[in-house]
Amino acid sequence: MEPAALEECDNTCNGSELEPESMALILPDRGTTDKMAEMFKALGDPTRVRMIYALSQRELCVHDLSSILDMGQSAVSHQLRYLRNLRIVKRRKEGKTVYYSLNDAHVEQIFLQTHEHIRHE
Repeated sequence: MEPAALEECDNTCNGSELEPESMALILPDRGTTDKMAEMFKALGDPTRVRMIYALSQRELCVHDLSSILDMGQSAVSHQLRYLRNLRIVKRRKEGKTVYYSLNDAHVEQIFLQTHEHIRHE
């Protein structure tokens, strides 16, 4: 087993020509990076990934998702609430039935680009 490579510059490295202070000014603010990390955390769960994939295909109700994912409706509802709070999915009520879909094209593109990247390897 090889030792882990050190993540340090060589002694002769003087850094890039970019001033660290100016780089810090262009970084997103902490609130934005926290929300981005939460989004990736949501995508870090295989059940939610499968749920998002199903919803990328078409609008579905809890019963549909429960059947597709072979999960109880309460577990599906719990995951949907989590995804809804992050604005990854939205809901639409028709009578007594609630249908879920991806919130917008940005969510779909993030998911599809990630899927394509994995398939590319």
